[in-house]
Amino acid sequence: MKTHHYIFLTAALFVILFYDQNVGMNLGIMSIVYTTLTLFKTPERNRTKTFLILFVTSMLSSFAFIWYGDFPSLLAVVSSILLLGYRSRNRNLKILFLIPVFIINSFTSLFRFFSFDEWLPKKNVSGIWQKTLAFIIIPILLISVFFGIYSAGSDHFAALFRDYELDINVWQLLCISVLGFFIAFNYWNYAVERFIYKKNHWLDDDFQDQSKIQKSTYSFLDLDSERTSGVISFFCLNILLVFFIITYNYEQFYEVSKTPVQLSEETHERVNAVILSIVMAVLVIMFYFKSGFNFDPKAKLMKMLAGIWIVLNAILVLSAVVKNYEYIISYGWTYKRLGVFAFLLLALIGLALTFIKIQRKKRNAFLFNAMTWYFYGTILACSYVNWGGIITYQNMKRKDFVMNYHLEQISFSERGLLKYADEKKDPQLKKKVLVKIKEEKSRPFLSKILYYETLKD
Repeated sequence: MKTHHYIFLTAALFVILFYDQNVGMNLGIMSIVYTTLTLFKTPERNRTKTFLILFVTSMLSSFAFIWYGDFPSLLAVVSSILLLGYRSRNRNLKILFLIPVFIINSFTSLFRFFSFDEWLPKKNVSGIWQKTLAFIIIPILLISVFFGIYSAGSDHFAALFRDYELDINVWQLLCISVLGFFIAFNYWNYAVERFIYKKNHWLDDDFQDQSKIQKSTYSFLDLDSERTSGVISFFCLNILLVFFIITYNYEQFYEVSKTPVQLSEETHERVNAVILSIVMAVLVIMFYFKSGFNFDPKAKLMKMLAGIWIVLNAILVLSAVVKNYEYIISYGWTYKRLGVFAFLLLALIGLALTFIKIQRKKRNAFLFNAMTWYFYGTILACSYVNWGGIITYQNMKRKDFVMNYHLEQISFSERGLLKYADEKKDPQLKKKVLVKIKEEKSRPFLSKILYYETLKD
């Protein structure tokens, strides 16, 4: 199939799946179709290991959305499909250019649409395509647009068509058609601007030979002075961080107990301080270990001090992990407390990658390239796992279990709540849960969330 076949096929399928439907299984089905067609359309040379991994994660994300249909699974399926489509066309272009490429294409799609010679067939031997386009597609498109304009401008004109029993929401059909075509057109026919290809080398992980030359960063500061500045800075920062870790842990583990509200506020403030500290630490290391300094034979002391600083920062992160776990043991599991673990894990990964950058003499871009994939992996983990069910099952073991909170604020907790209602012989709770399940099951087929179909009502 040619590009225009993929565009019209997926645009038509979008209308069929989403017309008069809420978002549910239809989006998962649509993403499975996009994923499968992308595999067939991708040339063999671009089916790299990364592409095949993205194909698998796109399929898994599609099924995750069919099962859960929540925001994390939506984020996972959208990011997976975009990454898959991007990698199918550009196996060497850095992944950080993904967002700029699709933003630029969204704004330029109207101009690219009217460049018919670039995406429509220039010649059709049978003439069927030209006749279909000229006699059916273009007239229907024009009639639809002007019908909407005239209906909005004249009530009498619109009344001529309201009297007929045609059970079609014209405006919804028109909007869905435009949206489906917009998505299909930009996915199958996006363009990468030439200046992006020219700047791709900026994001290489490794240095070029000319970058290994020893030279000072600034004209007003010679190489020896800059190196000495780094040694003094890292030495002082290490001393400062040691005292901070001592006071930080004393405040967390040895001060008198406080109310849950005070403890919650202080925990979040300290975690934010730790994350900000890690970000600043990485930025400082990126400042000193750029270009030629990575290959400076006289910078061994500075590298050692930087390594010690990374280890101390990792100890700080682990202290925050222990405190957050203690907080969960005392007051129960929530999404925010799980999110703290996720951010702290990413902080540890960032520190590990920074250490690798120094040891293997990588460019600063290496950190951004690698962390992008770890963020993507975090999104996948959030979408594949029923965290709401885990939270509910863990909190059910507590004496202060709050049923209404888990029913109203925690997603996909119904299975655990039904078990809890049976154990506690609570018919009111069971009735509330069954009503919610019944409402979810009453959705139209394409709008359903498969998770609820596995529950007994």
